[in-house]
Amino acid sequence: MSQTLVSLFSSRRRIKIQPYIYTLLLTSLFLPAIANAADITQQLHYPRQLRVMPEMRDDADTLLRIAEQQLQQQAPSKAVDSLLKALELYHFKNDLKAEGLAFDLLSQAYIQLGRFKEAEDAARRRLAVARDTKDLRGQVFGLNNVGSLLLQQGDTAPAFEAFAEAVNIANSIKEIEGQGLSLSNLGLATARLGDYNKAIKLYENALTYRRQTRDPIAEANTYNNLGEAYRAIGDYQNTISTFGYALRLAKMTRDRVNEYRAIDGLVAAHTSVGRNERAFELLAQRLELAKVGQDLGEQLRTFESYAQFYEQQGKYQTARNFYERAIVISRTLEDSKKEIYLVDRLTRILKK
Repeated sequence: MSQTLVSLFSSRRRIKIQPYIYTLLLTSLFLPAIANAADITQQLHYPRQLRVMPEMRDDADTLLRIAEQQLQQQAPSKAVDSLLKALELYHFKNDLKAEGLAFDLLSQAYIQLGRFKEAEDAARRRLAVARDTKDLRGQVFGLNNVGSLLLQQGDTAPAFEAFAEAVNIANSIKEIEGQGLSLSNLGLATARLGDYNKAIKLYENALTYRRQTRDPIAEANTYNNLGEAYRAIGDYQNTISTFGYALRLAKMTRDRVNEYRAIDGLVAAHTSVGRNERAFELLAQRLELAKVGQDLGEQLRTFESYAQFYEQQGKYQTARNFYERAIVISRTLEDSKKEIYLVDRLTRILKK
């Protein structure tokens, strides 16, 4: 999903959705804590801004605005309640376009809750609205949302089909943003199927469209995807240059999601070719970024990456110290699953 999200509907019913962070866990080739693949929100598409006219200020529209605020406040359960009530009212009024917008937001709320199957169902309902109203542009972005959620759940083949259909529709109506997004996502699915060389071609094609939209966040996302594909085939020269492009774009727009992702890719690539000093410098940048942003989750991931970095070099005492620091944060965040994993890693080190 491009993080700069464009409306599926007319200007009468636009709503600005801020990006939220949900990590799409694809296969890590090195350092599981940092070699993250595409954030799911970067592959999705949501409408921008709702401009409610005075005559539209009814209960359903009010609920929609409340749901937007609840999503921004990280209160997805409350947003779900608001959206289900809004959907009931819109259904009663037979307002299909408004239903489609509500389903978009409902899908995002379920993603925040980690309930991806329900998010997929909401995305499919939004896609059905686009089909019923013959909204080809809406179909392009709806298919990308459905495909991204399928990919999140490991259903790669149907995700590939959804993205391929989106590419065809986007090409038929010359929807530039949709072409860039769909090709980039098709590249993700292709990479998941193991055809990295074909994925590289798809990403490069996607970039020609993403540059035209002058959306550096979307462009950085696709560069990160491309970097992962180069790393998968062992082309570290192109891996490093590609992640470097992504990092520069992300810094320019203060796009933290892509910035972390680019740093992670660079750390993995430099370590793979024995440039440990450069990898260490990048990890230091990552930790500083997390501290400045007061992001405990990213601090945890950075400490875990440090621990794995030193563990690979046989520096077990230093690795132990970083695992212990990561465990402290996992407890602060009440992330029991991560705590169990880290304690297991620490236990293995203590036996060496």
